[in-house]
Amino acid sequence: MRVMVLVKGTKQSEAGLPPTEEMSEMLAEMGKFNEELVKAGVLLAADGLQPSSKGKRVLFSGAERTVIDGPFAEAKELVAGYWIWQVKSMEEAVEWVKRCPCPFPREESYIEIRPVYEAEDLGDALTPELKEQDDRLRAQVAAQN
Repeated sequence: MRVMVLVKGTKQSEAGLPPTEEMSEMLAEMGKFNEELVKAGVLLAADGLQPSSKGKRVLFSGAERTVIDGPFAEAKELVAGYWIWQVKSMEEAVEWVKRCPCPFPREESYIEIRPVYEAEDLGDALTPELKEQDDRLRAQVAAQN
């Protein structure tokens, strides 16, 4: 199963603080953790995100689209970074997260784990035509990378 592992935002992540020795140490620890994930064949993708002050949201209301500039309130509701993992079970994902270095040592941090929808999860809603389209697009993306 694939899971998205979300590092929730904090005041520290939203501040976009300049690099410090403490941050360099945390990044080194996280690098070692990512190496473990790669060696175990778990890691599919990973990135940190810049503060929401550099982002935008698009509000959909029927046919209307409204662009909202960051920053966004409630840092703990934001995402500061993510991984996509291939694991055997949610329990395996939890065990990996327990081994993760604390993303923001000066603050209480949360990491959320969410399963990614797979084709079989969609049941009859995924028609043969939609499955063919999905397979074709995935192949094109893989070829581009």
